[in-house]
Amino acid sequence: MIRTPVCDMFDIDHPVFLGGMGSIYSPPLVSAVSEAGGLGAMGCHRLSPAQIKTAASEIRSQTDRPFALNFLIFHAEEESFEAALNERPPAMAFAWPRPDQDVKSWVGRARDAGCKVTYMAGGVPEALAGVEAGADAIVAQGTEGGGHVSWMATLALVPMVVDAVGDVPVIAAGGIADGRGLAAALALGAQGVLLGTRFLATGESPLHPNFKQAIVDSDGHDTELTEIPDIAQGIVWPGAMSRARRNRFIERWAGREWALRQNQRQAHADLIEARRNGDVENGSLSMGQDAGLIHDIPPAGEVVERIAREAEEILSTRLPGMLK
Repeated sequence: MIRTPVCDMFDIDHPVFLGGMGSIYSPPLVSAVSEAGGLGAMGCHRLSPAQIKTAASEIRSQTDRPFALNFLIFHAEEESFEAALNERPPAMAFAWPRPDQDVKSWVGRARDAGCKVTYMAGGVPEALAGVEAGADAIVAQGTEGGGHVSWMATLALVPMVVDAVGDVPVIAAGGIADGRGLAAALALGAQGVLLGTRFLATGESPLHPNFKQAIVDSDGHDTELTEIPDIAQGIVWPGAMSRARRNRFIERWAGREWALRQNQRQAHADLIEARRNGDVENGSLSMGQDAGLIHDIPPAGEVVERIAREAEEILSTRLPGMLK
């Protein structure tokens, strides 16, 4: 079994983390990942205090293993964050503050509540800010990932962050979908991996079956970085673009973002309707380039175990055989 220091830090069996995706409400997915020995994370983006309390209760009813609650600092409401702190989750995950926000206060309050804290960074300066704020682990997220990302690729970013943050453990994210990704991340100096797209295509994922199938059908070349989904939802994201599936919705507004801003309310309503109906051409589907590595829709727990098993085989059998 692969066991790194983050396994001890977060009391998990496998160094596999679920990204706290705010676009889906997913207590069953969170609990399935945690129950399998990884660390599930519940995205609290746009959730009310009552919804956060309900989600934490639902997760705890399905597993007694550790889990995290995830907050996008730039969009977090004080009342919702207070509700999360009151739940005393074993871990709290943070990402995407505005430049004027005090990350240290968010991390400090979480740690005062007894939480271990992860902080997502898309570059070395952000990683150092997370360390300065007191985060227990840094998530180095490459641009290959789905949803909101920065500009540097995982292969270069992870070792740069590892070198910069010293003894603070690093978790690699972006473009990782299987045990090969975990083995590669460990070789780069990371102590674990965080996945989003791979877990969207699982049995417990709340995505419409059509959206899950779109991930499976992807060759990995059908995504692009765009601000169109954010414009349609009326959100200004600090310092990031969204990696989403290239479809009719994206193509309709590409180069016409000015018109999209004029029609934002209707476009947002259309997105909601497309998601409800499973319309993969007219909805927005955040997914990473690693969709090209995803070929099935298994239970989430099986994904955790498969990644750990594949990485162990690579590290114990394949790579040592190359040494003479």
